[in-house]
Amino acid sequence: MLASKNYESGRALSTLPWFGLREGRLVLEDTTIGPVADVHTHLALSYGRRRTVDLLAPWPNTEHYLSLDRPIDLDRYANQNFDARGLGRMRRDLSLGSLTSGGMRRTHTVPNLVREMAEMGVSRSVLLPIEMPVLSWNAETWLEITRDEHALVCLGSLHPLEREPAARLESQKAAGARGVKLHPAVQLTPADHPRAMRIYRICADIDLPVLWHCGPVGIEPAAGRWCSQLKHYWRAVAENPDTTFVLGHAGALQMELALDLARTYPNVYLEIASQGLANVQRLVREAPPDRLMFGSDWPFYHQALPLAKALIATEGAPEARRRFLWETAAELFGLE
Repeated sequence: MLASKNYESGRALSTLPWFGLREGRLVLEDTTIGPVADVHTHLALSYGRRRTVDLLAPWPNTEHYLSLDRPIDLDRYANQNFDARGLGRMRRDLSLGSLTSGGMRRTHTVPNLVREMAEMGVSRSVLLPIEMPVLSWNAETWLEITRDEHALVCLGSLHPLEREPAARLESQKAAGARGVKLHPAVQLTPADHPRAMRIYRICADIDLPVLWHCGPVGIEPAAGRWCSQLKHYWRAVAENPDTTFVLGHAGALQMELALDLARTYPNVYLEIASQGLANVQRLVREAPPDRLMFGSDWPFYHQALPLAKALIATEGAPEARRRFLWETAAELFGLE
């Protein structure tokens, strides 16, 4: 069914049999697809002040970091579709831009995510906040503003250097957190750091799964690339058998090692955001079938990009598609 892996733009994915264009917007037209759970999404991250962006403001268009106007190669790791200008814009928006109310981040809001979900047939999205050691309250803010938004669930988060991790995690769980997000590359703390290891023990005690950013992605600073090497995750998993771990990006550019980790340890799940089509197809074939989940990394990418890969990889396998797109995530994160 796949005629090409290369598209002149993201909107050209509308030529695939599941998608179409409606008033210039990419939509899922096949109503037999779903339900779908996207377990890897973000809103605009803010630091320094509690909320620099109005997260409840609707915008006519979402400014994804990878524009739908860009050419797309489905087989490449997603960030390899950026050009130099696009990478520069993204880095500015995520660094100094995180202290302001402008930039592309202003469109990374609840209404814009929920609208795209409706257009893509995504029933639930899991939000992943990321915290710094100080002046950082993304988890608390997102939990508060999504409390009455049925389409969204939110994980908690904290930096491994948090002085009172148990108290903060218990407070986030009481506010509705369904797990904990840690990002070794951004937080510059490897997964097997002693401060991170104590968080995993707390998560086991209070029954919260840990969703890591996992693996180097090739565009991060050198220190972040070192912190996200798969070698750091093995010890963390091996020494915490009672903690459930989700490897975000399925190990990124070290997918082979992440796949081995999931095969070796039954408490390890894989999430496919940013992986190229060939790797997604391999994960569908070879990963533990009840521990593979769909994710997009919105707003970095439109949800259609990973959804197209997921649908191609599960063509002719309805049971595998149902587990991959919904059932595993629904069970792990308690999605209705």
